[in-house]
Amino acid sequence: MTQIGPVQLIAIGFGPDAKFEGRILDELERLEEHKTIRLLDLLFLLHDAQSGDLVVLEHQGEDLGAILGALLGFEFEGVEAEARGATGADDQHAFGLSQNDIEQLAGTIEPGQAAAFMLIEHVWARDLKSAIRDAGGVPLGEGFLTPEAVAEVALEVAAMTTALDEVEAEQAATTA
Repeated sequence: MTQIGPVQLIAIGFGPDAKFEGRILDELERLEEHKTIRLLDLLFLLHDAQSGDLVVLEHQGEDLGAILGALLGFEFEGVEAEARGATGADDQHAFGLSQNDIEQLAGTIEPGQAAAFMLIEHVWARDLKSAIRDAGGVPLGEGFLTPEAVAEVALEVAAMTTALDEVEAEQAATTA
C-alpha cells in the first residue's frame, strides 16, 4: 500500500448569499501544485428547504464525491459498501471523526444552506507521520486553534513568525 499522509475532513457551511467565484478551488489547486495537500474528494450538499432532504449538488463535471458520499450514507454507483468499514489499522490510539460523526456534521446544515465537504491528504506530513509512528508515538489529540485561543498567545505567535521570517530571509540571502 502506498504511504499516505494524515487525511482530514473539512466541512464548510455556506448561507444562501454565498459567492462562489472559484477562489476556493483555485487555492486548493495551488496547494496541490506545491505538494502541500492532495484533494482526495469534494462533495457539495444542499439542505433543500422544501423537501428537508440533503441533496448532492453537481460540481462542474468533476468526478468527485463518491468517497465522501459513501461516508455520509449516500448510495453512489461503483462504491462498494463492504469496503467502507475496513481500515486494517490499529484503532487503539486513533482519533478523529467517525462515520457517525461525519453524518451528524452533515445534519447540522440548516434548511436552505449548503456545505462543502473536502477530504484532504496532508502530503507534507507523510514522512512526519512515519517518523512519529516509528518512534512509538501515538496520537493524543489534534485540531485547529480557535481565534479565541490564538488571541491568548497572539503577541507570542506574532513575535515567533517575525523571527522565523527574518531567519528565512537571511537563509535565502546567503544561498542566493
